[in-house]
Amino acid sequence: MTPPRPTLIADAAIDLIADTGLRGLTHRAVDDASGLPAGSTSNLARTRAALLELVLTRIVERETADYPVLAEGGLAEAAAVPPRELLAVVGAEVLFQALTGGRRLTLARLELALEATRRPELRSLYDRLGAGFARRAAELLAAAGSTDPTGDARRLIRWCDGVLFNATAGSGHWHVPMPQELREEVDRYLAALLDG
Repeated sequence: MTPPRPTLIADAAIDLIADTGLRGLTHRAVDDASGLPAGSTSNLARTRAALLELVLTRIVERETADYPVLAEGGLAEAAAVPPRELLAVVGAEVLFQALTGGRRLTLARLELALEATRRPELRSLYDRLGAGFARRAAELLAAAGSTDPTGDARRLIRWCDGVLFNATAGSGHWHVPMPQELREEVDRYLAALLDG
């Protein structure tokens, strides 16, 4: 079954950004990459800002698709797993996926994060979507016993973003941490947050 046209366009744009950076992202290039007729992208997203918003929204959809606990209301579905264990397992799995199978999404998201520093409308969407992740992280941390779940969520997200940048575009780009290594690091970080 062929995905809906907005999905085809957003996924093609994500691949373009991962391959060429934002300089290669044009409406025409997305039409070509998606195999859709000329003008399809501009019919859906008239402006570059609208195209960037479409892409960022799609990145979040794809990043959360395999991890229902990251979606709104997902914590209730995972109630059978102790919260600290859930944080450790999901944290390590999400990071590993973002550095391997989801590497192109991660590259595109990093490009958009930098672009958001120059585009207030993109910054607003980026921050709003990121706030959803922060709320869910705070819920999990509160359930795991955090005395400062909002602050701990900010700290945990900063650490995760640092791991992603380092292993994707930073000085550690040559070394993708394996699942066991990530799990040990997540466990140590959670111990510092929750037991310290």
